[in-house]
Amino acid sequence: MLRISQSFLRKIQSPGARELRRCLAATPQVKVEEGRPEPQTAKNHSFVANIFRGELETSQLFPYPSVLDEEQREYIGSFIDPVTKFMTEVNDAAKNDERGGLDEATANGFWEMGAFALQVPAELGGLGLNNTQYARMCEVMGAYDLGAGIVLGAHQSIGFKGILMYGTPEQKEKYLPKVSTGKVLAAFCLTEPGSGSDAASIKTRAVKSPDGKHYILNGSKIWISNGGVADLLTVFAQTEVEDPKTGKKKDKVTAFFVERGFGGVSSGPPEGKMGIKASNTAEVFFEDVKIPVENVIGEVGNGFKVAMNILNNGRFGMSATLSGTMRACIEKATEHATQRVQFGQKLCEFKGIQEKLARMSMLHYATQSMAYMISGNMDSGSVDYHLEAAISKVFASECAWYVCDESIQILGGMGFMKAAGLERVLRDLRIFRIFEGANDILRLFVALTGIQYAGSHLKELQRAFKNPAANLGLIFQESSRRAVRSLGFGGVDLSGHVHPKLQPAAKQVAECITLFGQAVESLLIKYNKNIVEEQFLLNRLADAAIDIYAMSVILSRASRALSQELPTADHELLMAESWAVEGSERVKNNLRKTNSTAFLEMYGKMSQQARNICQAGGIVHTNPINV
Repeated sequence: MLRISQSFLRKIQSPGARELRRCLAATPQVKVEEGRPEPQTAKNHSFVANIFRGELETSQLFPYPSVLDEEQREYIGSFIDPVTKFMTEVNDAAKNDERGGLDEATANGFWEMGAFALQVPAELGGLGLNNTQYARMCEVMGAYDLGAGIVLGAHQSIGFKGILMYGTPEQKEKYLPKVSTGKVLAAFCLTEPGSGSDAASIKTRAVKSPDGKHYILNGSKIWISNGGVADLLTVFAQTEVEDPKTGKKKDKVTAFFVERGFGGVSSGPPEGKMGIKASNTAEVFFEDVKIPVENVIGEVGNGFKVAMNILNNGRFGMSATLSGTMRACIEKATEHATQRVQFGQKLCEFKGIQEKLARMSMLHYATQSMAYMISGNMDSGSVDYHLEAAISKVFASECAWYVCDESIQILGGMGFMKAAGLERVLRDLRIFRIFEGANDILRLFVALTGIQYAGSHLKELQRAFKNPAANLGLIFQESSRRAVRSLGFGGVDLSGHVHPKLQPAAKQVAECITLFGQAVESLLIKYNKNIVEEQFLLNRLADAAIDIYAMSVILSRASRALSQELPTADHELLMAESWAVEGSERVKNNLRKTNSTAFLEMYGKMSQQARNICQAGGIVHTNPINV
């Protein structure tokens, strides 16, 4: 668990950083009473959080999780063939895209299969899947139709997820059967016209009625998936909350379950979008909507934490979905490469095409490995997975775009044609880098959350030196660690966690973790709280953290394959070794860019370029012929 200091949060003042401040504030904190010393930070089992200290926490990484028993494996396995058959014989992704929605037969088929209620308990009408089983179904869906997948995902991954996570027994009994078998679609209403990623600035407001029985809701939400067709909406609005200690009143966000049948709920026309056209996206308006007080989700004033936890809880599903998309793209590219003959050779015999296919496959392997690593951790009871989930979303959305684009390149002109189906997939994929947390924001979230965790350790040392007699153990432990490290020894050791054949790769990853921790500490010492303004540097740290996590997850999965002598073990070994070579080079390069004088000066020049561009309203330089 992290304790986010208020002074640190106040330092983040720019409009683009308010969302970061709210994300960090939503992180679990240790309460500190006035006048009392701050307690030591509770143990955080997040692998990513700990690498910001240059430390190794393997409890959620090794061994690679295997959480399904035989019965659970058979249960989810029984759905694969029927769903695959439905997606290929009934659902038509191209027609869904053209018509801008699902036809009645397809929608009814999804309801009958239970696809709208994958994680709802069986006794309340759902399939009762755990996170790992849910990931498997997401993967199947992602291979065939991302637009239809968004209809299902917006409904259950975020739409009514608040009921599953925070609902009272009464709320669950009332609403879950409706969203499971009653054909009641759900939507998640957070974003507003003026807020975007800055969810803290929402204007929608709910005022308690004089009799205290209702909240009166007014406002609007924009770009809401299922917004024009949903009858149950999870809505976030400002409410007046009284501080029980001071008696002062202030606005805080509260979450509500809102039924369209309450009256006063209306929707705008469907938005014209680049992709995921099968999913209805619309603006939603609330005019004097009377919400019973029992429809508050969680606690009054706790809505932002509810929103962040819903999004964090569902992000692993995105990486699972996109691993399915990547698999389908790779299969289409491979089919073409093994059949197409150019210059007397099949395409797959050219080294350039071989590099593309190998790299695409490694990206898929890493994405899929992250998805099931995180879902497995969640099913094992982990609560420290938020950084990993954010990384998986960033990684998967960017890798899927790359893989689809390269698949189109391999197919050449054929890939550019609608008939190949890849142009629709590419259009559908573009939104994944934007919604449920824009990748730019999530990168900064990863970097700042990790830095805050590392910084809390330095503060602990500072407090220890104020009373050295009572903290000799901590001081000697840290002094010894730094002394050994300064001599070129020490650092983390992964050798005991991986298969013998992966020892060289493990050594590369361990070196990266040690270097990463040193770089973070140096930046903290140099910039202190001002690090929040150094987004050029924070992005380099985030990219390095993403690569380290990807390398480590791959090591874990490949080690399992080798230890269990799986049929694909040798192939997985090749991918793990290759990824470690390239990944470690990228990490070192990104870390070098955080302290290189040339790069630091370049960042300043780029900032000035951007200011010039904004002042000019676009391109500053003139045409070469001045005409």
